[in-house]
Amino acid sequence: GWNNDHRLTLKNPADLIIYEMHHRDFSIDPSSGLVNKGKFLALTEQKAIKHLKELGVNAVHILPSFDFASIDESNTTTPQYNWGYDPLNYNVPEGSYSFDAEQPTRRILEFKQMVQALHKAGIRVILDVVYNHTFDIAGGNFDRTFPMAYYRYTADGKPSNGSGCGNETASEKSLMRQFMLESMKYWVNEYHIDGFRVDLMGIHDIETMNIIRKELSAIDPNIFIYGEGWTAGTCAYPTEKLALKAHIKQMPDIAAFSDELRDALRGPFSDNEQAAFLGGVPGFEESIKAGIAGMIAHPQIDYTKVNYTKEPWANQPTQMISYVSCHDDMCLTDRLKASIPETEYDLDELIRLDELAQTAIFTSQGIPFMLSGEEMLRDKKGVHNSFNSPDEINHLDWNNLKKYPQLFNYYKGLIQMRKNHPAFRLGNAELVRKHLEFLPTQHDCLVAFRLKDHAGGDKWNNIYVVLNGNNTIQSINIPKGKYTIVANNGVINEGGNGEMEGGEITIDAQTALILHD
Repeated sequence: GWNNDHRLTLKNPADLIIYEMHHRDFSIDPSSGLVNKGKFLALTEQKAIKHLKELGVNAVHILPSFDFASIDESNTTTPQYNWGYDPLNYNVPEGSYSFDAEQPTRRILEFKQMVQALHKAGIRVILDVVYNHTFDIAGGNFDRTFPMAYYRYTADGKPSNGSGCGNETASEKSLMRQFMLESMKYWVNEYHIDGFRVDLMGIHDIETMNIIRKELSAIDPNIFIYGEGWTAGTCAYPTEKLALKAHIKQMPDIAAFSDELRDALRGPFSDNEQAAFLGGVPGFEESIKAGIAGMIAHPQIDYTKVNYTKEPWANQPTQMISYVSCHDDMCLTDRLKASIPETEYDLDELIRLDELAQTAIFTSQGIPFMLSGEEMLRDKKGVHNSFNSPDEINHLDWNNLKKYPQLFNYYKGLIQMRKNHPAFRLGNAELVRKHLEFLPTQHDCLVAFRLKDHAGGDKWNNIYVVLNGNNTIQSINIPKGKYTIVANNGVINEGGNGEMEGGEITIDAQTALILHD
Protein backbone atom coordinates (compact mmCIF):
# COMPACT_ATOMS: atom_id res chain seq x y z
CA GLY A 1 0.00 0.00 0.00
CA TRP A 2 1.92 3.02 1.19
CA ASN A 3 4.40 2.97 -1.70
CA ASN A 4 1.46 3.27 -4.09
CA ASP A 5 0.11 6.33 -2.26
CA HIS A 6 0.79 9.63 -3.99
CA ARG A 7 -0.09 13.26 -3.49
CA LEU A 8 -2.96 14.41 -5.68
CA THR A 9 -2.38 16.65 -8.68
CA LEU A 10 -3.99 20.04 -8.99
CA LYS A 11 -4.68 21.94 -12.22
CA ASN A 12 -5.05 25.22 -10.39
CA PRO A 13 -5.25 26.08 -6.67
CA ALA A 14 -8.61 27.73 -7.47
CA ASP A 15 -10.01 24.18 -7.69
CA LEU A 16 -9.38 23.56 -3.99
CA ILE A 17 -12.29 23.38 -1.54
CA ILE A 18 -10.81 23.29 1.95
CA TYR A 19 -12.51 21.72 4.99
CA GLU A 20 -10.86 22.65 8.30
CA MET A 21 -11.26 20.08 11.04
CA HIS A 22 -10.08 18.94 14.46
CA HIS A 23 -9.76 15.16 14.86
CA ARG A 24 -11.67 15.09 18.14
CA ASP A 25 -14.50 17.46 17.17
CA PHE A 26 -15.23 15.48 14.05
CA SER A 27 -15.68 11.99 15.48
CA ILE A 28 -15.93 12.07 19.29
CA ASP A 29 -19.72 12.26 19.64
CA PRO A 30 -21.72 9.00 19.63
CA SER A 31 -23.95 10.57 16.95
CA SER A 32 -21.00 10.40 14.52
CA GLY A 33 -21.42 6.63 14.30
CA LEU A 34 -17.64 6.43 13.89
CA VAL A 35 -15.69 3.71 15.68
CA ASN A 36 -12.27 5.37 16.03
CA LYS A 37 -13.52 8.35 18.01
CA GLY A 38 -11.08 11.25 18.28
CA LYS A 39 -8.37 9.36 16.40
CA PHE A 40 -6.52 9.66 13.09
CA LEU A 41 -8.20 6.42 12.03
CA ALA A 42 -11.69 7.98 12.15
CA LEU A 43 -10.84 9.49 8.77
CA THR A 44 -10.24 6.04 7.30
CA GLU A 45 -13.81 4.93 8.04
CA GLN A 46 -16.33 4.58 5.25
CA LYS A 47 -18.85 6.84 6.97
CA ALA A 48 -16.37 9.72 7.39
CA ILE A 49 -15.12 9.45 3.81
CA LYS A 50 -18.67 9.21 2.47
CA HIS A 51 -19.66 12.39 4.32
CA LEU A 52 -16.70 14.37 2.95
CA LYS A 53 -17.23 13.09 -0.58
CA GLU A 54 -20.94 13.78 -0.51
CA LEU A 55 -20.32 17.32 0.74
CA GLY A 56 -17.83 17.68 -2.12
CA VAL A 57 -14.73 19.05 -0.36
CA ASN A 58 -11.41 17.97 -1.88
CA ALA A 59 -8.93 19.02 0.82
CA VAL A 60 -8.99 18.44 4.56
CA HIS A 61 -7.02 20.90 6.69
CA ILE A 62 -6.27 19.07 9.93
CA LEU A 63 -5.59 21.17 13.02
CA PRO A 64 -2.16 20.53 14.59
CA SER A 65 -1.42 16.83 14.29
CA PHE A 66 2.25 16.93 15.24
CA ASP A 67 3.23 16.25 18.86
CA PHE A 68 2.05 19.09 21.11
CA ALA A 69 2.55 19.75 24.80
CA SER A 70 -0.90 20.43 26.25
CA ILE A 71 -2.13 16.84 26.25
CA ASP A 72 -0.62 14.17 28.44
CA GLU A 73 -0.23 11.20 26.10
CA SER A 74 0.43 8.82 28.97
CA ASN A 75 -3.11 9.32 30.25
CA THR A 76 -5.58 9.22 27.38
CA THR A 77 -8.34 7.63 29.49
CA THR A 78 -9.10 11.01 31.08
CA PRO A 79 -10.74 13.23 28.44
CA GLN A 80 -8.36 16.06 27.53
CA TYR A 81 -8.97 18.62 24.84
CA ASN A 82 -6.75 21.08 23.03
CA TRP A 83 -6.41 22.43 19.50
CA GLY A 84 -2.68 21.77 19.71
CA TYR A 85 -1.10 25.13 18.92
CA ASP A 86 1.69 24.46 21.42
CA PRO A 87 4.43 22.57 19.60
CA LEU A 88 6.71 20.12 21.37
CA ASN A 89 8.14 17.75 18.74
CA TYR A 90 7.47 19.09 15.26
CA ASN A 91 8.24 15.99 13.23
CA VAL A 92 6.25 13.37 15.11
CA PRO A 93 2.50 12.73 14.86
CA GLU A 94 0.53 13.51 18.06
CA GLY A 95 0.20 10.41 20.25
CA SER A 96 -3.23 11.15 21.73
CA TYR A 97 -4.76 10.76 18.25
CA SER A 98 -3.25 7.29 17.96
CA PHE A 99 -4.50 4.12 19.67
CA ASP A 100 -1.33 3.50 21.60
CA ALA A 101 0.94 6.43 22.37
CA GLU A 102 3.38 4.06 24.12
CA GLN A 103 4.01 2.20 20.85
CA PRO A 104 6.15 4.56 18.74
CA THR A 105 5.26 3.00 15.39
CA ARG A 106 1.49 3.07 15.95
CA ARG A 107 1.08 6.82 15.51
CA ILE A 108 3.21 6.77 12.35
CA LEU A 109 1.29 3.90 10.83
CA GLU A 110 -2.15 5.28 11.74
CA PHE A 111 -1.31 8.75 10.42
CA LYS A 112 -0.23 7.18 7.12
CA GLN A 113 -3.38 5.05 6.97
CA MET A 114 -5.42 8.24 7.35
CA VAL A 115 -3.51 10.00 4.56
CA GLN A 116 -3.85 6.98 2.30
CA ALA A 117 -7.61 6.65 2.87
CA LEU A 118 -8.17 10.34 2.11
CA HIS A 119 -5.97 10.23 -1.00
CA LYS A 120 -7.87 7.18 -2.25
CA ALA A 121 -11.06 9.21 -1.93
CA GLY A 122 -9.55 12.10 -3.92
CA ILE A 123 -9.13 14.28 -0.83
CA ARG A 124 -5.91 16.16 -0.11
CA VAL A 125 -4.37 16.43 3.36
CA ILE A 126 -3.25 19.86 4.52
CA LEU A 127 -1.21 20.06 7.69
CA ASP A 128 -1.57 22.96 10.11
CA VAL A 129 1.99 23.93 11.08
CA VAL A 130 3.01 26.11 14.02
CA TYR A 131 6.66 27.07 13.58
CA ASN A 132 6.13 30.61 14.94
CA HIS A 133 6.53 29.68 18.63
CA THR A 134 7.10 26.71 20.92
CA PHE A 135 5.16 25.63 24.00
CA ASP A 136 7.97 26.95 26.17
CA ILE A 137 11.61 27.97 25.77
CA ALA A 138 13.08 26.46 28.93
CA GLY A 139 13.95 22.80 28.50
CA GLY A 140 12.69 22.67 24.92
CA ASN A 141 14.68 21.17 22.05
CA PHE A 142 15.75 24.55 20.64
CA ASP A 143 16.75 25.78 24.10
CA ARG A 144 18.90 22.72 24.66
CA THR A 145 20.52 23.17 21.25
CA PHE A 146 21.22 26.90 21.09
CA PRO A 147 18.32 29.22 21.96
CA MET A 148 19.87 32.37 20.44
CA ALA A 149 19.77 30.67 17.04
CA TYR A 150 16.05 29.83 17.13
CA TYR A 151 14.24 32.64 18.96
CA ARG A 152 13.95 36.41 18.64
CA TYR A 153 14.81 38.62 21.57
CA THR A 154 13.98 42.23 22.38
CA ALA A 155 16.67 44.90 22.84
CA ASP A 156 16.81 44.16 26.57
CA GLY A 157 17.46 40.46 25.94
CA LYS A 158 13.98 39.14 26.79
CA PRO A 159 12.17 36.71 24.47
CA SER A 160 10.03 38.67 22.01
CA ASN A 161 6.34 37.71 22.00
CA GLY A 162 4.89 38.27 18.52
CA SER A 163 2.92 35.03 18.92
CA GLY A 164 1.12 36.08 22.09
CA CYS A 165 2.27 32.73 23.52
CA GLY A 166 5.40 33.88 25.34
CA ASN A 167 8.00 33.58 22.58
CA GLU A 168 8.53 33.86 18.83
CA THR A 169 10.92 31.95 16.62
CA ALA A 170 13.43 33.59 14.27
CA SER A 171 12.91 32.20 10.76
CA GLU A 172 15.50 34.66 9.40
CA LYS A 173 18.25 32.93 11.41
CA SER A 174 19.85 30.13 9.44
CA LEU A 175 19.27 27.31 11.94
CA MET A 176 15.56 28.07 12.40
CA ARG A 177 15.07 28.58 8.66
CA GLN A 178 16.78 25.26 7.94
CA PHE A 179 14.68 23.56 10.61
CA MET A 180 11.40 24.78 9.09
CA LEU A 181 12.49 23.77 5.62
CA GLU A 182 13.68 20.29 6.61
CA SER A 183 10.59 19.73 8.75
CA MET A 184 8.16 20.59 5.94
CA LYS A 185 10.13 18.52 3.44
CA TYR A 186 10.04 15.61 5.88
CA TRP A 187 6.22 15.76 6.19
CA VAL A 188 5.96 15.97 2.40
CA ASN A 189 8.33 13.07 1.69
CA GLU A 190 7.54 10.79 4.62
CA TYR A 191 3.78 11.42 5.00
CA HIS A 192 2.81 12.59 1.47
CA ILE A 193 1.29 15.84 2.78
CA ASP A 194 -0.43 17.92 0.05
CA GLY A 195 -0.20 21.35 1.62
CA PHE A 196 0.48 23.49 4.66
CA ARG A 197 -1.51 26.07 6.57
CA VAL A 198 1.06 28.26 8.29
CA ASP A 199 -0.04 29.50 11.70
CA LEU A 200 0.72 33.21 12.29
CA MET A 201 2.69 33.31 9.06
CA GLY A 202 3.18 37.05 9.62
CA ILE A 203 5.83 36.21 12.26
CA HIS A 204 8.03 34.50 9.66
CA ASP A 205 10.11 36.49 7.22
CA ILE A 206 9.29 36.85 3.52
CA GLU A 207 12.59 35.39 2.37
CA THR A 208 12.11 32.16 4.34
CA MET A 209 8.56 31.70 3.03
CA ASN A 210 9.80 32.13 -0.55
CA ILE A 211 12.64 29.64 -0.02
CA ILE A 212 10.15 27.12 1.41
CA ARG A 213 7.83 27.70 -1.57
CA LYS A 214 10.66 27.19 -4.04
CA GLU A 215 12.02 24.03 -2.44
CA LEU A 216 8.59 22.44 -1.98
CA SER A 217 7.70 23.28 -5.60
CA ALA A 218 10.87 21.47 -6.67
CA ILE A 219 9.52 18.34 -4.94
CA ASP A 220 5.93 18.82 -6.14
CA PRO A 221 4.43 22.03 -7.61
CA ASN A 222 0.97 20.84 -6.47
CA ILE A 223 1.81 21.48 -2.80
CA PHE A 224 -0.33 24.38 -1.61
CA ILE A 225 0.84 26.87 1.04
CA TYR A 226 -1.35 29.42 2.80
CA GLY A 227 -1.25 31.13 6.15
CA GLU A 228 -2.42 33.79 8.53
CA GLY A 229 -0.95 37.03 7.25
CA TRP A 230 -0.80 38.61 10.68
CA THR A 231 0.90 38.35 14.08
CA ALA A 232 -0.54 38.18 17.60
CA GLY A 233 1.83 40.76 19.07
CA THR A 234 4.82 42.92 18.17
CA CYS A 235 7.69 41.10 16.50
CA ALA A 236 11.38 41.83 17.10
CA TYR A 237 12.00 42.04 13.36
CA PRO A 238 11.41 44.82 10.79
CA THR A 239 7.75 44.84 9.72
CA GLU A 240 8.60 45.33 6.04
CA LYS A 241 10.41 41.97 6.04
CA LEU A 242 7.58 39.96 7.62
CA ALA A 243 5.29 37.59 5.67
CA LEU A 244 2.22 39.71 6.35
CA LYS A 245 -0.92 39.84 4.22
CA ALA A 246 0.11 43.29 2.97
CA HIS A 247 3.27 41.67 1.51
CA ILE A 248 1.62 38.71 -0.24
CA LYS A 249 2.51 40.19 -3.64
CA GLN A 250 6.15 39.55 -2.71
CA MET A 251 5.36 35.86 -2.11
CA PRO A 252 4.10 34.36 -5.38
CA ASP A 253 2.11 31.13 -5.00
CA ILE A 254 1.51 31.65 -1.28
CA ALA A 255 -1.99 32.57 -0.09
CA ALA A 256 -3.37 34.38 2.97
CA PHE A 257 -6.73 34.50 4.72
CA SER A 258 -8.98 37.45 3.87
CA ASP A 259 -10.31 38.90 7.11
CA GLU A 260 -11.78 41.68 4.92
CA LEU A 261 -14.40 39.38 3.40
CA ARG A 262 -14.94 37.45 6.64
CA ASP A 263 -15.67 40.54 8.73
CA ALA A 264 -17.62 42.33 5.97
CA LEU A 265 -20.04 39.41 6.14
CA ARG A 266 -20.23 38.62 9.86
CA GLY A 267 -18.85 41.70 11.66
CA PRO A 268 -15.53 42.71 13.26
CA PHE A 269 -13.38 40.21 15.17
CA SER A 270 -13.11 42.72 18.01
CA ASP A 271 -16.84 42.63 18.85
CA ASN A 272 -18.97 39.47 18.63
CA GLU A 273 -22.21 41.42 18.99
CA GLN A 274 -21.54 43.74 16.08
CA ALA A 275 -23.13 42.63 12.80
CA ALA A 276 -22.21 43.62 9.23
CA PHE A 277 -23.67 42.74 5.80
CA LEU A 278 -25.54 39.67 7.09
CA GLY A 279 -27.23 41.85 9.70
CA GLY A 280 -28.29 44.46 7.14
CA VAL A 281 -25.57 46.93 8.21
CA PRO A 282 -24.57 49.16 5.26
CA GLY A 283 -21.02 50.08 4.28
CA PHE A 284 -19.53 46.64 3.66
CA GLU A 285 -20.46 46.23 0.00
CA GLU A 286 -17.05 47.24 -1.35
CA SER A 287 -15.26 44.80 0.98
CA ILE A 288 -17.49 41.99 -0.24
CA LYS A 289 -16.81 42.92 -3.86
CA ALA A 290 -13.06 42.84 -3.15
CA GLY A 291 -13.51 39.39 -1.61
CA ILE A 292 -15.54 38.14 -4.58
CA ALA A 293 -12.72 39.26 -6.92
CA GLY A 294 -10.04 37.57 -4.79
CA MET A 295 -8.47 40.76 -3.36
CA ILE A 296 -6.91 41.67 -6.71
CA ALA A 297 -7.02 45.04 -8.48
CA HIS A 298 -10.33 45.38 -10.38
CA PRO A 299 -11.53 48.53 -12.18
CA GLN A 300 -14.90 48.46 -10.40
CA ILE A 301 -13.61 48.12 -6.84
CA ASP A 302 -12.81 51.20 -4.78
CA TYR A 303 -10.27 49.89 -2.27
CA THR A 304 -10.44 53.10 -0.22
CA LYS A 305 -13.81 51.77 1.00
CA VAL A 306 -12.55 48.27 1.86
CA ASN A 307 -12.19 47.42 5.57
CA TYR A 308 -8.63 46.85 6.90
CA THR A 309 -6.97 47.17 3.48
CA LYS A 310 -6.83 50.25 1.30
CA GLU A 311 -5.24 48.61 -1.73
CA PRO A 312 -5.44 45.20 -3.40
CA TRP A 313 -2.98 42.86 -1.68
CA ALA A 314 -3.09 39.85 -4.04
CA ASN A 315 -1.59 39.57 -7.52
CA GLN A 316 -3.69 36.48 -8.20
CA PRO A 317 -7.09 35.45 -6.79
CA THR A 318 -5.49 32.16 -5.73
CA GLN A 319 -3.46 34.10 -3.14
CA MET A 320 -6.62 34.75 -1.14
CA ILE A 321 -8.44 32.35 1.17
CA SER A 322 -12.15 33.09 1.16
CA TYR A 323 -13.92 32.23 4.43
CA VAL A 324 -16.50 33.40 6.95
CA SER A 325 -15.53 31.16 9.88
CA CYS A 326 -12.70 28.92 11.08
CA HIS A 327 -11.65 27.27 14.36
CA ASP A 328 -10.72 30.69 15.77
CA ASP A 329 -13.46 33.02 17.04
CA MET A 330 -17.10 32.01 17.03
CA CYS A 331 -18.39 29.49 14.56
CA LEU A 332 -20.91 30.96 12.09
CA THR A 333 -24.06 29.87 13.96
CA ASP A 334 -22.87 31.36 17.26
CA ARG A 335 -21.73 34.56 15.57
CA LEU A 336 -25.10 35.05 13.87
CA LYS A 337 -26.93 34.49 17.16
CA ALA A 338 -24.63 36.90 19.02
CA SER A 339 -24.88 39.70 16.45
CA ILE A 340 -28.41 39.29 15.07
CA PRO A 341 -30.60 38.56 18.12
CA GLU A 342 -33.69 37.31 16.28
CA THR A 343 -31.71 34.36 14.87
CA GLU A 344 -31.65 33.00 18.45
CA TYR A 345 -35.29 31.96 18.09
CA ASP A 346 -35.93 32.22 14.34
CA LEU A 347 -34.34 29.08 12.90
CA ASP A 348 -35.40 29.92 9.34
CA GLU A 349 -33.59 33.25 9.47
CA LEU A 350 -30.50 31.63 11.00
CA ILE A 351 -30.33 29.11 8.15
CA ARG A 352 -31.07 31.76 5.49
CA LEU A 353 -28.18 33.94 6.67
CA ASP A 354 -25.84 30.98 7.03
CA GLU A 355 -26.54 30.02 3.41
CA LEU A 356 -26.20 33.62 2.22
CA ALA A 357 -22.76 33.88 3.87
CA GLN A 358 -21.49 30.68 2.28
CA THR A 359 -22.85 31.69 -1.13
CA ALA A 360 -20.49 34.68 -1.03
CA ILE A 361 -17.62 32.36 -0.07
CA PHE A 362 -18.23 29.68 -2.70
CA THR A 363 -18.85 32.13 -5.55
CA SER A 364 -15.66 34.07 -4.72
CA GLN A 365 -12.66 33.83 -7.03
CA GLY A 366 -10.51 33.21 -3.94
CA ILE A 367 -9.99 29.71 -2.55
CA PRO A 368 -13.03 28.65 -0.51
CA PHE A 369 -12.47 27.40 3.01
CA MET A 370 -15.04 26.18 5.52
CA LEU A 371 -15.04 25.06 9.14
CA SER A 372 -15.99 21.44 9.71
CA GLY A 373 -19.55 21.14 11.02
CA GLU A 374 -20.89 24.34 9.47
CA GLU A 375 -22.69 22.04 7.01
CA MET A 376 -24.64 20.64 9.98
CA LEU A 377 -25.36 23.98 11.72
CA ARG A 378 -22.68 23.36 14.33
CA ASP A 379 -22.58 25.55 17.40
CA LYS A 380 -20.15 25.85 20.31
CA LYS A 381 -22.70 27.18 22.80
CA GLY A 382 -21.41 30.70 22.20
CA VAL A 383 -17.80 29.98 23.23
CA HIS A 384 -15.52 32.42 21.40
CA ASN A 385 -12.18 30.66 21.85
CA SER A 386 -12.76 26.94 22.39
CA PHE A 387 -9.09 25.90 22.22
CA ASN A 388 -9.32 23.88 25.43
CA SER A 389 -13.09 23.62 25.92
CA PRO A 390 -14.45 20.14 26.60
CA ASP A 391 -16.01 17.86 23.98
CA GLU A 392 -19.52 19.02 24.91
CA ILE A 393 -18.63 22.44 23.44
CA ASN A 394 -16.50 21.35 20.49
CA HIS A 395 -18.11 18.13 19.25
CA LEU A 396 -20.09 17.93 16.02
CA ASP A 397 -23.67 16.76 16.50
CA TRP A 398 -24.26 14.47 13.54
CA ASN A 399 -27.98 14.26 14.35
CA ASN A 400 -28.21 17.76 12.90
CA LEU A 401 -27.79 16.25 9.43
CA LYS A 402 -31.22 14.66 9.88
CA LYS A 403 -32.62 17.78 11.56
CA TYR A 404 -31.49 20.33 8.95
CA PRO A 405 -31.07 18.40 5.69
CA GLN A 406 -31.84 21.56 3.68
CA LEU A 407 -28.65 23.20 4.99
CA PHE A 408 -26.40 20.28 4.09
CA ASN A 409 -28.02 20.08 0.65
CA TYR A 410 -27.40 23.78 0.08
CA TYR A 411 -23.69 23.51 0.98
CA LYS A 412 -23.41 20.42 -1.18
CA GLY A 413 -25.18 22.20 -4.08
CA LEU A 414 -22.93 25.26 -3.82
CA ILE A 415 -19.78 23.14 -3.83
CA GLN A 416 -21.05 21.04 -6.72
CA MET A 417 -21.87 24.17 -8.73
CA ARG A 418 -18.40 25.59 -8.12
CA LYS A 419 -16.75 22.33 -9.18
CA ASN A 420 -18.84 22.04 -12.35
CA HIS A 421 -18.51 25.68 -13.39
CA PRO A 422 -15.05 27.10 -14.13
CA ALA A 423 -16.50 30.64 -14.15
CA PHE A 424 -16.38 30.64 -10.33
CA ARG A 425 -12.72 29.59 -10.18
CA LEU A 426 -10.94 31.35 -13.02
CA GLY A 427 -7.64 31.18 -11.10
CA ASN A 428 -6.10 34.11 -12.95
CA ALA A 429 -6.31 37.86 -12.31
CA GLU A 430 -6.55 38.87 -15.99
CA LEU A 431 -9.42 36.45 -16.57
CA VAL A 432 -11.22 37.74 -13.48
CA ARG A 433 -10.91 41.34 -14.67
CA LYS A 434 -12.15 40.30 -18.10
CA HIS A 435 -15.17 38.24 -17.04
CA LEU A 436 -16.28 39.50 -13.60
CA GLU A 437 -18.50 42.54 -13.77
CA PHE A 438 -20.25 44.15 -10.79
CA LEU A 439 -23.77 45.45 -11.43
CA PRO A 440 -25.23 48.72 -10.15
CA THR A 441 -27.62 48.39 -7.19
CA GLN A 442 -30.00 51.01 -5.81
CA HIS A 443 -29.81 49.90 -2.20
CA ASP A 444 -27.33 49.22 0.62
CA CYS A 445 -26.48 45.63 1.58
CA LEU A 446 -26.98 44.42 -1.95
CA VAL A 447 -24.10 43.07 -4.03
CA ALA A 448 -24.67 41.88 -7.58
CA PHE A 449 -22.23 40.60 -10.16
CA ARG A 450 -22.12 38.64 -13.35
CA LEU A 451 -19.56 36.27 -14.81
CA LYS A 452 -19.94 36.93 -18.51
CA ASP A 453 -19.27 35.35 -21.90
CA HIS A 454 -18.75 31.70 -20.92
CA ALA A 455 -16.07 32.68 -18.39
CA GLY A 456 -13.28 30.12 -18.23
CA GLY A 457 -15.00 28.10 -20.96
CA ASP A 458 -18.14 27.68 -18.83
CA LYS A 459 -21.16 26.15 -20.54
CA TRP A 460 -23.34 28.84 -18.94
CA ASN A 461 -23.11 32.11 -20.88
CA ASN A 462 -23.80 34.85 -18.31
CA ILE A 463 -24.09 33.92 -14.65
CA TYR A 464 -25.76 36.41 -12.31
CA VAL A 465 -25.24 36.30 -8.55
CA VAL A 466 -27.12 38.66 -6.22
CA LEU A 467 -26.51 38.74 -2.46
CA ASN A 468 -29.20 40.48 -0.41
CA GLY A 469 -28.28 41.24 3.21
CA ASN A 470 -31.48 43.22 3.82
CA ASN A 471 -34.48 41.83 5.69
CA THR A 472 -36.69 43.14 2.86
CA ILE A 473 -37.17 42.12 -0.77
CA GLN A 474 -34.87 44.05 -3.14
CA SER A 475 -34.68 44.39 -6.89
CA ILE A 476 -32.05 45.02 -9.57
CA ASN A 477 -32.12 45.33 -13.34
CA ILE A 478 -30.56 42.80 -15.68
CA PRO A 479 -30.81 42.60 -19.48
CA LYS A 480 -34.12 41.29 -20.83
CA GLY A 481 -34.12 37.63 -21.79
CA LYS A 482 -34.84 34.14 -20.48
CA TYR A 483 -32.87 32.96 -17.45
CA THR A 484 -32.65 29.69 -15.61
CA ILE A 485 -32.82 30.04 -11.81
CA VAL A 486 -30.08 28.02 -10.11
CA ALA A 487 -30.46 29.21 -6.52
CA ASN A 488 -33.15 31.12 -4.71
CA ASN A 489 -34.79 30.95 -1.31
CA GLY A 490 -32.25 28.53 0.09
CA VAL A 491 -32.72 25.94 -2.64
CA ILE A 492 -29.95 25.27 -5.11
CA ASN A 493 -30.35 23.16 -8.20
CA GLU A 494 -27.90 23.25 -11.06
CA GLY A 495 -30.49 21.80 -13.41
CA GLY A 496 -32.72 24.76 -12.64
CA ASN A 497 -35.38 25.89 -10.14
CA GLY A 498 -37.60 27.26 -12.87
CA GLU A 499 -37.17 30.22 -15.22
CA MET A 500 -37.25 33.99 -14.94
CA GLU A 501 -37.59 36.87 -17.39
CA GLY A 502 -34.92 39.59 -17.36
CA GLY A 503 -35.55 43.29 -16.79
CA GLU A 504 -36.34 44.18 -13.19
CA ILE A 505 -35.89 41.11 -10.99
CA THR A 506 -36.56 40.68 -7.26
CA ILE A 507 -34.38 39.03 -4.65
CA ASP A 508 -35.96 37.72 -1.47
CA ALA A 509 -34.83 39.03 1.91
CA GLN A 510 -31.59 37.62 3.35
CA THR A 511 -30.96 35.28 0.44
CA ALA A 512 -28.87 34.83 -2.66
CA LEU A 513 -30.19 34.54 -6.19
CA ILE A 514 -28.17 32.80 -8.90
CA LEU A 515 -29.31 32.76 -12.54
CA HIS A 516 -27.80 32.08 -15.94
CA ASP A 517 -28.66 32.33 -19.62
